[in-house]
Amino acid sequence: MELELKNIVKNFGEKEVLRDVSLTAQSGHAVGLLGRNGAGKTTTIRIIMGVFFPDSGSVEIDGKPIKRSELQIGYLPEERGLYPKQLISTQLIYLAQLRGMSKNDAKKSCDKWLERISMSQYKNSKLETLSKGNQQKIQLAATLMCNPQIVILDEPFSGLDPVNAKLLKDIIKEMIDLGSIVFFSSHQMNYIEEFCEKIDILNGGKIVLDGKIDDIKRSYPRNKISISSPQSKKIASFILEKMSNEVVTAESDKNLSDTITIQLKDPQFKSRLLSELTDKSFDIDCFKVCEPSLNDIFVQYTEAKI
Repeated sequence: MELELKNIVKNFGEKEVLRDVSLTAQSGHAVGLLGRNGAGKTTTIRIIMGVFFPDSGSVEIDGKPIKRSELQIGYLPEERGLYPKQLISTQLIYLAQLRGMSKNDAKKSCDKWLERISMSQYKNSKLETLSKGNQQKIQLAATLMCNPQIVILDEPFSGLDPVNAKLLKDIIKEMIDLGSIVFFSSHQMNYIEEFCEKIDILNGGKIVLDGKIDDIKRSYPRNKISISSPQSKKIASFILEKMSNEVVTAESDKNLSDTITIQLKDPQFKSRLLSELTDKSFDIDCFKVCEPSLNDIFVQYTEAKI
C-alpha cells in the first residue's frame, strides 16, 4: 500500500499554512515528518486523518482517492487526549467501538494491548492515578488497538523512562514489520534515524527536503575523515608532512582526545590516506567519513523560514 499526498494546499483565512505539499509513504516503512513548530506538520497530519480537508490537492491510496472508512488510522498526538477520571478499560473499549470494532472484539483487543504494554494490573484504575509515562503507554494502546494500517506518532517518547522507551521501540518495529505505514514526528533526531529510512522536512508550509536519509547524507561533500587512534597526534603530524598537497587540515577533536579530523582537498584522496596509514602500521581503531548529523541537516533546512 502506498499513501500519497499530491500538491496539498491549505489556508486558514488569509494565512497560507501548506503550500503545494507532496510526499509518499509505503507499507512496511517509517517516514520522518520533520519541521519546526508552526511549519505545517500538524496540519499535514490532520489532512491525512481527514480532520481537515485541503483547499486543493489530494490524498490517495495506491493511486485512488483515500477512503478512510475502509482503513484504520492510529494517531498518537503530542498532547494526550484520554479522560483522566475514567477507568482505563472503559475508555479504551469505548474508543475502539467508535472506530468500528464490536464490543467483544474491543474487549479482547483491550486485554491484549494492556498485557503487551505490561499494564493489565491497571485495567480498572482511573487514568489520573498513573504516572505520566504510564499514561503515555495507555495512549499508545488506544492508538494501536484497532490494528491500524497507518500509524502517526507525534513525539511518542515524551515522558518515557529508558525501559518503557525500549518497549515502545519494540512495538514500533513490530508495526513496521507487520506492514503498517508509520509517520514519525519528533524533534529527537536519534529516534528518527533509528526508525525512518526516509524524511520529509517542512519549513514555512512547504517541503524543503525529501528523500532517504542515507542518500541525503551521501550528497554532502565526503572529504572529511575521522580517525580514532591512541597515536592520533603522531598520525596528524605524519599526514600533514606526507600528504601536504592533498590535505587542508588535520585537527584534534575537541570532544574526543584520541580522535582527529582530516580535511582533504578532494574526496578521491581517501584511498591514498588509508593506504599511507596502513603502510606505516599505525594503530587505528576507527577510520570513517564524517557525515552531517540529521540534527545538522534539520538546522540547515529550517534555520530560516522559507
